[in-house]
Amino acid sequence: MKKVVTNADEAVSDIPSGATILLGGFGLCGIPENCISAMVRKGINNLTCISNNAGVDGFGIGLMLEKKQVKKMISSYVGENAEFERQLLSGELEVELIPQGTLATRCMAAGYGMPAVYLQAGYGTEVAEGKEIREFNGKNYLLEHAFDADFAIVKAWKGDTMGNLIFKDTARNFNPLMAMAGKITIVEVEHLVEPGELDPNHIHTPGIYVHRIFQGSDYEKRIEQLTVRKKA
Repeated sequence: MKKVVTNADEAVSDIPSGATILLGGFGLCGIPENCISAMVRKGINNLTCISNNAGVDGFGIGLMLEKKQVKKMISSYVGENAEFERQLLSGELEVELIPQGTLATRCMAAGYGMPAVYLQAGYGTEVAEGKEIREFNGKNYLLEHAFDADFAIVKAWKGDTMGNLIFKDTARNFNPLMAMAGKITIVEVEHLVEPGELDPNHIHTPGIYVHRIFQGSDYEKRIEQLTVRKKA
């Protein structure tokens, strides 16, 4: 199976309007910048996006929000995006806020082929509304369903042409879990190498989960909140 594609535009070429998409990253760390830009150029809309956060104004998923491409955001933190806030308060954007650990575990469940899991997070809060509750060993748990995503789009540091991936430092974040969870997984990497060049002991995601891979370019790697001390 040939997994290598030329660029981001080819990688996302068959993503339709109305799709449900997992997007890796945490804040602005390890986000699939090239694929997000390609989806903006493609002009698809009515998307359900599952991501830890919603980018910032003018970057990341924030670019898609500006173009009104996102119908619903499923996230755990959305506090750095003024356009997101405007769309939420005006009723233009549907939002589902879930605990961060729940988001990660629902990705994991999808990757493992588990339809649902029981989790404690959110019990006794509005997160529990409408969900099945069961008691185990004297504690109450919520039934949380695995994500059902059409595509997972992630960014890795290195990958080989068979789809084996290595993530670097904190850019690992949600990327490995989401790479397992999509029906079709698209990966952009900083370095694309031949099979055998990656140490098998260092691979975080095996190629069995990856359907398309390409070497990205022009990464900005922005810092979301930059704090520096004054010079002496």
